[in-house]
Amino acid sequence: MKQEQTIRTPVECSGVGLHSGAPVKLRILPAAAGTGIVFRRTDLDGFEVEAVSRNVARVSYATSLMKKGVLISTTEHLLSAFIGADIDNAMVELDNLELPILDGSARPFVELIRKAGARKQRRARTYLRICRGLELREGDKSIAVHPSDGYSVSYAINFPHPLIGRETFSVELSDGNYLRDIAPARTFGSRQDEGKLRQMGLIRGASRENCIVLSSDSIENGPLRFPDEFVRHKVLDLIGDLALLGKRILGTVVADRAGHAMHTALVSRILRDHSLWEETTVEDQPHPTFQAVHSGAPQTL
Repeated sequence: MKQEQTIRTPVECSGVGLHSGAPVKLRILPAAAGTGIVFRRTDLDGFEVEAVSRNVARVSYATSLMKKGVLISTTEHLLSAFIGADIDNAMVELDNLELPILDGSARPFVELIRKAGARKQRRARTYLRICRGLELREGDKSIAVHPSDGYSVSYAINFPHPLIGRETFSVELSDGNYLRDIAPARTFGSRQDEGKLRQMGLIRGASRENCIVLSSDSIENGPLRFPDEFVRHKVLDLIGDLALLGKRILGTVVADRAGHAMHTALVSRILRDHSLWEETTVEDQPHPTFQAVHSGAPQTL
């Protein structure tokens, strides 16, 4: 049977929050089997917030959690990294409200987890096997989940920028390739939207060191890490948001211009409708070959 895993030794990092701009120290510790991912605010007497759907709070520009008024902001990159690094159980301590943005991708978190090492646990990992399809639509945006024996994600974006436009990316997830092909993709934003977002109290910690900055017709801090880095980052975000199911899924997720709100709405709908899924364990199998398909890529600067 595929067993649950936690990290072997504690690891830590520090940085600033993307939206709050607040300094934060983060520490990842091993956790017992069956714990899942739990955040602990060390600045608030160790108050704990579980990374599950019922605690989802704000989802407009990041996925944040809240429990009894205690906020854990911008969780998606670390949650994505835990899936990519094959970690089920961990305690995440932080001394402020928002996780550090680091370089804007999940790669620093995956490298931190790899530094800690993985430890197998006695408990068999249980999955949510998708039994029938579900699709959510909102105008020209959509997200759907379909039955599958594995876990795959397809994403399409369409941004009115000459270096983005329509991009698509599809990936059959496997442990060995997440770090190389998904984790390095950074968050991005445009100078045109900067003033509005700052007036809303957002992106106070944003800089050229932690996000791709787009001017009207160019990238200020190129080169891109991938020709299609923008859509790959959306895949990264989606994987992190789907981690809020509390279990890994066996299914195919297809998103078109969806975003955090639709990602978490799908999670909520799946969990509410027990006819959509069943819990199962799987036998250990060799990792599938990583496959990726992409198109409509912008030029690397």
